[in-house]
Amino acid sequence: MASDAARDHSVFVSAATAFADLVALIPAPAWDGPGLGDWDLRALVGHTSRSLITVSSYLRTPVDREDVTGPAHYYALMRAYAANSPDIVERGREAGRNLGADPAAKVADLLRQVLADLDGAGDPLIAVIGGLGIRLSNYLPTRVFELTVHGLDIVRATGIDFTLPDGALRDATVLAAQIAALTGQAAAVLPALTGRGGLPAGFSVV
Repeated sequence: MASDAARDHSVFVSAATAFADLVALIPAPAWDGPGLGDWDLRALVGHTSRSLITVSSYLRTPVDREDVTGPAHYYALMRAYAANSPDIVERGREAGRNLGADPAAKVADLLRQVLADLDGAGDPLIAVIGGLGIRLSNYLPTRVFELTVHGLDIVRATGIDFTLPDGALRDATVLAAQIAALTGQAAAVLPALTGRGGLPAGFSVV
C-alpha cells in the first residue's frame, strides 16, 4: 500500500476507534434525548455508525472504473444527491434502531468488522452511492470527515468531555476547505476563517 493510502487508513482507524470510545461513554438516559436537527441522539449515533458499515459493505462491491477522483469531488457529487434524498433523516433513525438494546456493544462490533475488512484490503476501486467508482484511499477521508463532524455533534449533544484525534480533526478541516473551494464557496469561507466576516446561519459546505 502506498504511503498516502496507508496514512488514510491510519487516520480512519483512529477516527473510527475514537467514535466507538465516545459511544461507550454515552449514559443510558441520553439516548432518547436531542441529537442533531430532527434526529435524537440514537439516530445521530446510528447515522454516524454508517461510516463503519459502508466501508465494510462497499469493499464487497469492486468496480473497474474511477468516477470520483478525490474526497472533495465525492462531496461535490453528494450535494446534489442529498438535495434530492428526503429519506436521509429516516435512514438515520433506522440506523439508530439497528443499534439495538446495547448501542455501544453494536458499535464496537461494527468497529471490529471494519478493521478486519480493511486488513490487507489494499487500495481497490469500490462502488459507492449511485454505483460510482472511487478508490478506497479517496473514500476513507470522507468517512473520517463524517466520524469527526458527527463526533463533535455527539460531544455537543451529550456534554461528554472527549477529545477527538488531532489527525482526524486536521484532515476533516482541510477537507471542508477543499469542498468549499471545489463547490464555489471559497469566497464565503476564506474571510470567515481569517476573521474578516461570519458565515450565514445554517451555512454548510456539504
